[in-house]
Amino acid sequence: MKVVLFTREYPPDVYGGAGVHVEYLSRELAKRVAVEVRKFGRGDSVSAPVPVQAFQPWERLAGEAPYVAALQVMSVDLAMAAGLEGPSLVHSHTWYANFAGHLAKLLYGVPHVATTHSLEPLRPWKAEQLGSGGYALSCFCERTGLEAADAVIAVSGAMRRDILRAYPAIDPSRVEVIHNGIDPDQYRPDPETDVLERYGVDPGKPYVLFVGRITRQKGITHLLEAAPDIDRNAQIVLCAGAPDTPEFEREVASRVEELAGERGGVVWIAKMLDKDEVIQLMSHAAVFVCPSTYEPLGIVNLEAMACRAPVVATATGGIPEVVEDRRTGFLVPFEPMDPWGTPADAKAFASGIAERVNALLSDPALARAFGEAGRRRLIERFTWSSVAERTVSLYRRVTGEIEA
Repeated sequence: MKVVLFTREYPPDVYGGAGVHVEYLSRELAKRVAVEVRKFGRGDSVSAPVPVQAFQPWERLAGEAPYVAALQVMSVDLAMAAGLEGPSLVHSHTWYANFAGHLAKLLYGVPHVATTHSLEPLRPWKAEQLGSGGYALSCFCERTGLEAADAVIAVSGAMRRDILRAYPAIDPSRVEVIHNGIDPDQYRPDPETDVLERYGVDPGKPYVLFVGRITRQKGITHLLEAAPDIDRNAQIVLCAGAPDTPEFEREVASRVEELAGERGGVVWIAKMLDKDEVIQLMSHAAVFVCPSTYEPLGIVNLEAMACRAPVVATATGGIPEVVEDRRTGFLVPFEPMDPWGTPADAKAFASGIAERVNALLSDPALARAFGEAGRRRLIERFTWSSVAERTVSLYRRVTGEIEA
């Protein structure tokens, strides 16, 4: 069996959970089937266990209009779908590559499997990034790919429900839940503190950690709203980069500056850090916070749990399938006022974050117990080996191949 993975993100161009997913899934799949990765971006990929081809947007697609970015994505999809050599099936990840998967299905008559890491209809703020026309194109690419796919993988039970609600034309029998995984040998507590010192984090003081992109769904503004009520003896460390728009980046920067003037102890690392750096920061965090308002699974919580960090996270999407309330962390009650996750009561949500963070800051023994339980849970239930086994089993079903 030969599988071709279509993805926007792959090393060295990884900025979110989907990229982490494809990186580790491809490595594990390569132990079981032949795998090729086709990705967006540069061709100077780091050493990879599978063949990798990189594709750039068409040069003539240029301009200042926001919708140009969506057209550029579609141009990469067209290029990625061309010239495949005898694939058994293709497997796309996110709207950026779903259209490529659909085109390959039509061109070569092979099954298309699509993994959903988020859904465009539930991310209306993408119109800020792509413009209304570009957002219409991203929705078109996703809908076309998913509705025609032979199988759709949801990374959580909550995501499966969202898929069927957003796309009722999809047969429920074609949607299968396969959770994300983690590599516990790589993501493990790091006792060193050189990374903390490099970025101005005081190793002698507790700190509350956020790691994520500067995008509305990650909830960074709600954490900033909660921060004035968080114990001022604790530092607030924000590893936040890759903004959706310059406007939202400026909004976050203004709030961070205001917070730093009000309470001190605020460290903003305004870029996406290397994996080893994130691991060390997670390893020493007194509390890891995931305030997302839309999160199909939240692989970052698995990463934090692997480093024995206690987690405070939103009770939304697939997060409760990862974080056990009052066992590996605290879940913050969350009531959205619309399908895409605007808090019905933003002040109550921020207050809930601060209250639970303070509970862990004031009880280090409880925080340690949550951290230990979190690492045990992910080793028992969330490994890339098990993800790959279930994925290959799905491949064999859709292709009709029977394992010898």
